[in-house]
Amino acid sequence: MRDLAEKWSVAPDWQSAEITAPGLTVRMLAGLDQMLVSGDLDAWAKVSGLEGADVGAFGSARGDRYAARLARDRLLAISGTQLAIAAGWHTEGFAVTPISAGLRVFQIEGTAIDAFIARGATLDPNQASASAALSFAGISAIVYRHEDTLRIHVDRGLAAYLWTWMEQAAGHIAAEH
Repeated sequence: MRDLAEKWSVAPDWQSAEITAPGLTVRMLAGLDQMLVSGDLDAWAKVSGLEGADVGAFGSARGDRYAARLARDRLLAISGTQLAIAAGWHTEGFAVTPISAGLRVFQIEGTAIDAFIARGATLDPNQASASAALSFAGISAIVYRHEDTLRIHVDRGLAAYLWTWMEQAAGHIAAEH
């Protein structure tokens, strides 16, 4: 029987993996609490205390607790500490699903972030959009700025592919300098 495993990229040691190029550093970011929220987002904002804290693609999130808007009725709530809201259906009209184990988060920093974005997306990196969910590097991702960095959330199964793509993009950026 053929060994199909050799077709797939080997996942790096995520805790120590780092990509560097002039003006660019990429690392996996661990320890974020991530929850998918669907339904009445105004009700969610009141219950969670995250009113006005949601951003779209290339929008800039600040602080330890914020949300990335995915659709009119869906967002990803993100926190550096455990969010104090129960999973499941809430009578206020929204549902909460823990999704931390399903997503890998990458943080990109440096002066070459816009060049990096230009290689992965067709959107203007200086123009925020309503939804942070977009096609980045050919896969579905959640992309936004957090303070002075760029964050990308992807399904864990696609993380090794994205890492390989980011290594190549960083190599191209380095060659341009």
